[in-house]
Amino acid sequence: MRSALLSALLLTGCVAVPTPPPAPPVLAPPVTGVDREHEQLVASFGGEYRAPRTQALLEEITGRLVAATERPEKRYRITILDSPAVNAFALPTGRLYVTRGLIALANDTSELAAVMAHEIAHVTLRHAAARTELEARSALVTRVVSDVLRDQSASARIRDASRYEFARFSRAQELEADAVSVRTLDRAGFDPFGATRFLTALEAFGNLQAALPGAERQPTSLDRLATHPATTERIVEARAAARRIGAPGLREGDRERFLAAIDGIAFGDDPRDGLVVGNSYVNARLAIAFSAPPGFTLDNSSRAVLGASADGARRLMFDAVEASPGRSLEDVVRATWTDDIETRDVAPRRVNGLDAAVGTSIGRDWHFRVAAIRAPSGTYRLIVAHRPGDGGASAAFEETLASVRNVPQAELAALPRLRVRIVTAQAGDTVETLGRRMRTANPVETFRVLNGLFDTARVEPGRSYKIVAP
Repeated sequence: MRSALLSALLLTGCVAVPTPPPAPPVLAPPVTGVDREHEQLVASFGGEYRAPRTQALLEEITGRLVAATERPEKRYRITILDSPAVNAFALPTGRLYVTRGLIALANDTSELAAVMAHEIAHVTLRHAAARTELEARSALVTRVVSDVLRDQSASARIRDASRYEFARFSRAQELEADAVSVRTLDRAGFDPFGATRFLTALEAFGNLQAALPGAERQPTSLDRLATHPATTERIVEARAAARRIGAPGLREGDRERFLAAIDGIAFGDDPRDGLVVGNSYVNARLAIAFSAPPGFTLDNSSRAVLGASADGARRLMFDAVEASPGRSLEDVVRATWTDDIETRDVAPRRVNGLDAAVGTSIGRDWHFRVAAIRAPSGTYRLIVAHRPGDGGASAAFEETLASVRNVPQAELAALPRLRVRIVTAQAGDTVETLGRRMRTANPVETFRVLNGLFDTARVEPGRSYKIVAP
């Protein structure tokens, strides 16, 4: 949990042919002075993540790619971001950024190279400058119509049209960067189908995340204002570009070396920002924890911890609320609801040595149990929503509330940091047996996605695979 509204209850920015020797890394010169844009950007993504083996592989990949572009003289500096999000982006200055979450999703060197080639293409094609020019031209036209011609309605129409034009322009840039990156992969000796494989994993990972409780559902059709093409469209275009070069399987993706380079990389949320393990949640920075009833799935979103029972008939939210020291917990409970929801029976309570207040609210389609709890690190709110007539919902709420506690420092220090672990499949291993070793939500499906095991793909004895474990 890094507060949410009541409605919360109810995933860039890609015969064997011999591989050429690696080119030396092409790095930007040391930064002089204070690079504020870089520092602020890195801080917003959790800081820099240091993984020497992964960093070395990224620099080698980038060196080979840059040497194969139309601007081999361009210099780059690569930063791994300490974020579980799947993201990568580039600045015109030659700064390349890739999250540890994206690295964990890739399955071989060519897949990671496809991501880097895509971002390098944005730089070599000067897409940022083109977008800036388009924005400036649009702003100028709007200002002239508005200020000089004094036609506000025409100005509004032009402004709306410009938004659509900018979205179309950005989508075209993404597809252009994909096409260029596939050609660059080939020239640099990587598998050009690496882009297709990674985009397929990206789409599957997005679908998996969308299935988590509280996830924001995205429309399946492409919004007119979306700045990125649908991933499915990118997969089709990238596959077509790779097929114009050759057939699949002509080049290896260098999977084993890639997996060795990422073995041990951190995965998922940092315990300092909140960690979900099974049906329990703990936040090391806030020293607060709770457990949901059995059968609930929890998701640590940016606004709150959200949860749902398997059938969706019960839903849960746990978040931090702003409450001044003089504000009563009973008032926090009452302030949760809108005027059309009746609040009943708000009363004080003690929960594991913490002051709390508990209340009940009745809506037309949902009933709610809510608690406000004051801990040393702040005030928290627990809400359990259920359908009318659900006789067991009250017990589920009380069970969850009874688990809310302040966590001792000794326990916090022992919290596991989940990591990508590379294991070798043994005889008899299956997707299910290896998937059950995962410490994630939807472990078997997550194992499939992380290892690119789609459709009828099976585990092969003697082959390396990624699992997520402490």
